[in-house]
Amino acid sequence: MDYLSVAIEAAKEAGKFLKMNLGKVKNIERKREEINLVTEIDKGSEKKIIEFIKSKFPNHSILAEESGETSKTSEYKWIIDPLDGTTNYTHSFPVFCVSIALEYKGEVIIGVVYDPNLDELFYAEKGKGAFLNGKKISVSKTDKLIKSMLATGFPYNVKENPDNCVEHFVNFLMEAQAIRRLGSAALDLVYVACGRLDGFWEVDLNPWDVAAGKIIIEEAGGMITDFYGNKFSIYTKGVVASNGLIHQQMLEIIKKGLNKNERR
Repeated sequence: MDYLSVAIEAAKEAGKFLKMNLGKVKNIERKREEINLVTEIDKGSEKKIIEFIKSKFPNHSILAEESGETSKTSEYKWIIDPLDGTTNYTHSFPVFCVSIALEYKGEVIIGVVYDPNLDELFYAEKGKGAFLNGKKISVSKTDKLIKSMLATGFPYNVKENPDNCVEHFVNFLMEAQAIRRLGSAALDLVYVACGRLDGFWEVDLNPWDVAAGKIIIEEAGGMITDFYGNKFSIYTKGVVASNGLIHQQMLEIIKKGLNKNERR
């Protein structure tokens, strides 16, 4: 099996597991932050994905949300979020997904995001375009922020440091047509890629949140940078993603919040 096929099969099997266990969570643990949750379902999904990938590519490295990084010796690294949208999942709120990416020599070359609730499979391979259930997708053509629907998320430390994200939210609220908060960064990113959303920003994300979405957006013709407009790395905390046409307008709004926080 090729890399993309493995990622797709792993994501679909994990998604099936998530859907089958929706509403059956028995144990909810809290990580460092009180509102950062992990369940036995996250761990079970991750175990399934890793076992499948390792059965095909035993020497590849793995970076997964719950178990961390294993072996740094391979040039290939699989980056896995077994359940993006855990808080939604614990409330049986059907907005969550599986996100799997493959990095080669520090560059993401494959991304897969699977939503088992809608049976929507988003995927991309470097240089080959982005797809949803086999059909090619592309970003929207909206060119003005006031006509744009955006999405964002709030970091787990929002209660301790609200200025870090609330400032941006208020600024965008005044300039955009609408803002949505889905609770799954991976879905936010692929929704930008297929044109359902025009842009997305968030202040504090991890590699497994954004790795798959990054390449899917890029292959769909979109743009993704850090808060300063620099080339985006999945190891960067802040992300701005868009159809490209409203990107500079989004960066200007972000800049307002950054400047205000720096003056405090």
